[in-house]
Amino acid sequence: MSPKLTKFVDRLPILKTLRPTRSTNNKDYYEVRISEFRQKLHRDLRPTRLWGYNRQYPGPIIDVTSGRPIQVKWMNKLPSNHLLPVDRSIHNVKELPEVRTVTHLHGSETKPESDGYPEAWFTRDFKEVGPFFERKIYEYPNHQRATLLWYHDHAMGITRLNMYAGLAGLYIIRDKQEESLQLPKGKYEIPLMIQDRSFNQDGSLFYPRQPDDPAENLPDPSITPFFLGDTIVVNGKVWPFLEVEPRKYRFRILNGSNTRAYQLYLDSGKHFYQIGSDGGLLQKTLKVKKLSIEPAERVDLIIDFADFAGQKIHLKNDLGQNADPTDETDDIMQFIVNIPLSKKGKDTIPKKLSSIPSLKQNNVSAIRNLKLVGSTDDLDRPLLLLDNKMWMDPVTEKPQLGSTEIWSLMNVTGFTHPIHIHLIQFQVLDRRPFDLDQYNKDGSIVYTGPAVPPEPNERGWKDTVAAHSAEITRVIANFSPYTGYYVWHCHILEHEDYDMMRPFIVIDSEEQE
Repeated sequence: MSPKLTKFVDRLPILKTLRPTRSTNNKDYYEVRISEFRQKLHRDLRPTRLWGYNRQYPGPIIDVTSGRPIQVKWMNKLPSNHLLPVDRSIHNVKELPEVRTVTHLHGSETKPESDGYPEAWFTRDFKEVGPFFERKIYEYPNHQRATLLWYHDHAMGITRLNMYAGLAGLYIIRDKQEESLQLPKGKYEIPLMIQDRSFNQDGSLFYPRQPDDPAENLPDPSITPFFLGDTIVVNGKVWPFLEVEPRKYRFRILNGSNTRAYQLYLDSGKHFYQIGSDGGLLQKTLKVKKLSIEPAERVDLIIDFADFAGQKIHLKNDLGQNADPTDETDDIMQFIVNIPLSKKGKDTIPKKLSSIPSLKQNNVSAIRNLKLVGSTDDLDRPLLLLDNKMWMDPVTEKPQLGSTEIWSLMNVTGFTHPIHIHLIQFQVLDRRPFDLDQYNKDGSIVYTGPAVPPEPNERGWKDTVAAHSAEITRVIANFSPYTGYYVWHCHILEHEDYDMMRPFIVIDSEEQE
């Protein structure tokens, strides 16, 4: 258990924007060093040893213009020993270097050699590389609509540890269409990366060496099937505060936690105006009192503080009626409305935001029925799988370039899995409940209700979807614009690492399967 830390004593860090190392007329080039350092995360904590991009936790914001490509050289300068407990019994980790990195730009439409494939890892100064490593300099075309993406580590078998150590940052794409809406900008546009962590008394990160109730003969360390930290960290500070003016602010929020989902609300009773999700702006602004956000999901919000001058408002996390009274993760951060209004912002929030063409009209070339299942390994540890297959099993999903497919995700486990598909932005079609007890008895699917359309705030472009227990969640996607190897996985990182991740290959229509 973390030391007792007073809430709302540290100012929210405003994340810095990375400047290009050099630029030409049509492209920017960045160099990013991945290294170990110490950073103070709370007034009363000693500096915490972390890993980060350019010695920052979270990493710097990369802010780009749609249509203008960039190159990034991700440079591993980490020590040879991990700062967290590495389970060597999974994914042949015992045969691999202990510290490996590869960066994935989550939500980006990127060629496979720049996508951060888990087996494209590399060690310090590229001394050793994984079997899928192809290039030192990654290329991001940025030919997408305006949105908030994020970059994070994706190394095979240790993603949960590398990200927990600090390897995550935000990436913003901007375009003229979004700019024309005159949304809050500059100091009134604030990205927030929300994560949970636990700390030892000396300020170091705590991450369990083994599950809470380890079976006999487990290796030490051994992977845990989930992890919930007892402390909330926003932009690298524990339970921070932010001083604001009595006006509208835009908050671009990422759930960057390993396992934890959040139910966000304001204790003032005020609603959020949600304007965007994973893949950018929604079609129209939504008034929302409470927002569910799974790991890796993003929400784009406007909060209006105009009626709250002189007051304190808290961004809260609804833990539910049966919450442990000692659980302090019901608080996220505090807003103090104490700065005089410097200049009046735009009074209205646009009702219509963007156009999103439905993929339902497309010719659907395949419907894939894919199960999210739980089992156990030969050491009796939980083993989470996609369609009952391990990472190393032969590739079974081979969509053709330019084809539209429906992926039907049937969750027969007892909890929600946030499913992320690389390369694409998809649309959620519906969810349909079924009798899980009946399925567990005889394998039959007995529906307990009709298919339900997605919530209004899920009707934009998405790259991560909450696939709930005892439901079939259907998404539709067009697999373009690149061919090659990509992955899809649960974004609960402890599940992704063991073994809820599978490769898929986008094939050219000329190729034979």
